[in-house]
Amino acid sequence: MITSEKNAPVRLPIFIAAMCIVVALSNYLVQFPFKHFGMGEILTWGAFTYPVAFLITDLANRRFGAEKARKIVFFGFVLAVLLSIWLATPRIAIASGSAFLVAQMLDISIFNRLRNGQWWSAPLLSSIIGSAVDTLLFFSLAFAGRFAAIDTMFGAEDGSLAFLVPFFGFGVEVPLWVSLAVGDYGVKLLIALSMLIPYRVLIGHLQPKKNATAV
Repeated sequence: MITSEKNAPVRLPIFIAAMCIVVALSNYLVQFPFKHFGMGEILTWGAFTYPVAFLITDLANRRFGAEKARKIVFFGFVLAVLLSIWLATPRIAIASGSAFLVAQMLDISIFNRLRNGQWWSAPLLSSIIGSAVDTLLFFSLAFAGRFAAIDTMFGAEDGSLAFLVPFFGFGVEVPLWVSLAVGDYGVKLLIALSMLIPYRVLIGHLQPKKNATAV
């Protein structure tokens, strides 16, 4: 098990690198609809990868405490935004960075409040609430027509998905980004549940440090 103090400096860069990879990959994949099973208008590929970011944050929080977890989120945030500008567009990078930072900080706060409860309650509830905030902020900033000025600011084409489509393929018409957001969040909920499996397995190898604090 990883219990010695000297392991901490080695492990922190691993968490930061993992966070950057997950967020940058998700920012790229969110541009591509998941076209299988007729779900191209309600789901993107990014929904399958982004929830792993909450797993990384929760494991870091458990291992190092809230203060170190926030540092991991911050460094991951900076590097992920830079990578996203290269892999995606400036508007998506701004949207992703804003949503990521708010949602992950909220995740850390909720996790801390529940960390002494049932083993599953802290990671599950913090991920569910954090994912909801992240989805709302990201999709509204990245694709809503009201924020199209961000594209103009950077000389990019209008990347908004504000044109109307039937909600989930039928019923009242809503902007496409709304359907995508709801579909993505539904998948994120399912993946948040599945992330409990690796969390349960890994916490046995990531025992909290003696000076890890819930700040």
